[in-house]
Amino acid sequence: MRRSSEQTKAVILAAARDRFARSGFERATIRAIAADAGIDPSMVMRYFGNKNQLFAAAADFDLQIPDLSGVDPGEVGASLVSHFMNRWERDEALIVLLRSSATNNGAAQRMSDIFTRQLLPVVATINPVAPERRAVLIATQTLGLALCRYVLQLPPVVAMSHEEIIAAVGPTVQRYLDAP
Repeated sequence: MRRSSEQTKAVILAAARDRFARSGFERATIRAIAADAGIDPSMVMRYFGNKNQLFAAAADFDLQIPDLSGVDPGEVGASLVSHFMNRWERDEALIVLLRSSATNNGAAQRMSDIFTRQLLPVVATINPVAPERRAVLIATQTLGLALCRYVLQLPPVVAMSHEEIIAAVGPTVQRYLDAP
C-alpha cells in the first residue's frame, strides 16, 4: 500500500515517539526507527534531516503542572520550582529536548510551544494581568535552571539541594507572579 507523504511522516513520528520512549535519545537510531515504521532509513532523513530534528518533531511533553489552587498564594513560586525540578529529573527526554534546543531551531520552537501552551494558562489563572510576560519570565528561570543543572552541570548548581534551589529561585518566580 502506497502512503502519502503526510501519512509517511505520521508513521515515522509514531515510530520515533515509541522508540525514543523505549530506548532513550542516545540509544535510538534512525535505522531502528525506520525499521519500526517499516520504511527505508533514507525516508526518515528525507523528511526530518537528522535524529535531532526528528526528536524535536516527535517531542510532545506534558509538563504535568499540578493544580495550584490549594497552594498558599505566597508559596506558588516555590511550588512551581519544586515541580519543575522533579519533572526535569524524571524525564531524560526533556533534558534532551533542552540540549537540542540550544542548536536546533525545531527543538527550540518545540520547547517554546510546550511552555507557552502549558504554562501560560496556569499563570493566567493565578494572575490575569500580563500573563504572557509572567509566563515567559518564569520559563526563563526554569529553563535556565534546567540548563545549568542538568545540561551544563555547573558544579555549584548541581551541588545544591532541592531545598536550597527552591529557597533561592522560588522567590524570583513568586515575584514574577505577583509583580504589578
